[in-house]
Amino acid sequence: MLTTRGVVALAVVLLVVCGGVAAYLHFHKPAPQAPAEVPAAPVAAASTSEVIGTSVQGRAITAYTYGTGPTHLLFVGGMHGGYEWNSVLLAYQFMDYLAANPDAVPAGLSVTVVPAANPDGVFAYIGKEGRFTAADVPAGADTAGVGRKNAHDVDLNRNFGCHWAPTSTWQNKPESAGTAAFSEPEAQAIRDLAVKLQPAAVVFWHSASGTVYAAECGGGASDADLALMNAYAKAAGYKTSAVFDAYPITGDSEGWLASIGIPAVTVELTTHDAVEWDKNLAGIKALFALYAPAS
Repeated sequence: MLTTRGVVALAVVLLVVCGGVAAYLHFHKPAPQAPAEVPAAPVAAASTSEVIGTSVQGRAITAYTYGTGPTHLLFVGGMHGGYEWNSVLLAYQFMDYLAANPDAVPAGLSVTVVPAANPDGVFAYIGKEGRFTAADVPAGADTAGVGRKNAHDVDLNRNFGCHWAPTSTWQNKPESAGTAAFSEPEAQAIRDLAVKLQPAAVVFWHSASGTVYAAECGGGASDADLALMNAYAKAAGYKTSAVFDAYPITGDSEGWLASIGIPAVTVELTTHDAVEWDKNLAGIKALFALYAPAS
């Protein structure tokens, strides 16, 4: 049994211990935590892909969309397949740019890219499915037009519904345009995508004359087509032409779009092997500025 002196001593010990604990807690208490930050909304443009059709030989034709704005811009490469393979590589480089710079698409815009409208034609010349690089391209110039047409031997840029005729021309040589307007699955895919999106403007990349051509389907190019042509060409440093007059053609995709009130241009790269990225990026940015809704 503790004596009175022992009780007092124990009480003193307890007071010392409690005081020490209190002092420790005071000086070692955790620092107050700042309120958790609410993460900022992502700035990356949404990217989606959609198979919009298949080629004669069953290869997918895919459209990739960046941004979520209501105003659409559509870019199409590879209408003439492997013969104009640099237009396909330009489309892929544009897609890489949008993926690396997700804020490049202005608010209010959506950008859709179809890198290869004629995948069978690409395969016929490159010999590779899907994406390829310049290193995959056969050495030497393709002067015979290998891979220019689809697997039905139809020039797809003669298969649209602007003054379509069964036989058209290429470099003043007869060219099959199919059995009817939009007889080819590749042309149907581009048609259906354009009708679905109702884009403010469409750019078709081709090669090779270093010129931007306005679309028209008789009666001359509209003011909207000319504004599109001039904006891209001025920024990119290409020549302009309000009408394609190198030789007579029928059933071209750009003319069909003009006939349904959608402005379109053909952008012809200068050669068959250069992508001319800086020039075309400048042209693209000019269209972004032209079509972005006013803030």
